[in-house]
Amino acid sequence: MVEIPVVDLRLAGAQQEESARLRDACERLGCFRVSGHGVPRALQAEMKAAVRALFDLPDEAKRRNADIIAGSGYVAPSPANPLYEAFGLLDAADPADVDAFCARLDAPPRARETVKSYAEAMHELIVDVAGKVAASLGLEGHPFQDWPCQFRINRYNYTQDTVGSSGVQIHTDSGFLTVLQEDDCVGGLEVLDPATGEFVRVDPVPGSFLVNIGDVGTVPSSIDLFKLEILGSIRFRPVR
Repeated sequence: MVEIPVVDLRLAGAQQEESARLRDACERLGCFRVSGHGVPRALQAEMKAAVRALFDLPDEAKRRNADIIAGSGYVAPSPANPLYEAFGLLDAADPADVDAFCARLDAPPRARETVKSYAEAMHELIVDVAGKVAASLGLEGHPFQDWPCQFRINRYNYTQDTVGSSGVQIHTDSGFLTVLQEDDCVGGLEVLDPATGEFVRVDPVPGSFLVNIGDVGTVPSSIDLFKLEILGSIRFRPVR
């Protein structure tokens, strides 16, 4: 049984042992959890409530979350992924993009304020994670503050009859790294263990965030992109 490493961000970069654990997690599995991240549990809970409010909007309103670039906006259930639905925000690091996202959806006032606060907090977190990942690999002082940060809000529309089927096609993430907030009560996320070629179950840990190294983090690239998700996955297959 492969365990997903947990890295304390308060110690990574300050203690050599924790930085070495971070580097090992990146190189071995490409996936780890972060604790000590400073994002309040209350804000995480408020964001989940805001997510529910957004997905309760009528279809016409959801589709106003149009693509800025291909794949950056609303994704409706499709024949390939019939259970998957998502909103997209091109750059959570840009307050103007966050405002435009909320305005297009005509988001309720409370949800709007929560999305803004959460986007700001998560951008700070993802910059911190990226900096400490880079430092663990010997790349000190690399600036990440101005990198774009794509924000996706995902929902899997399961019923009793579809529990156990895949929620989304098996995939890799295209960016440098993904920071994921999961549902605290519903498992189903799986990641590939490169050492065995088998998928490893990732059980949720309340209050933590899951980090996945994407394609840009594994090969040299000119594309600079973070990705932030609410309940996303490499493979998602809830079980009864």
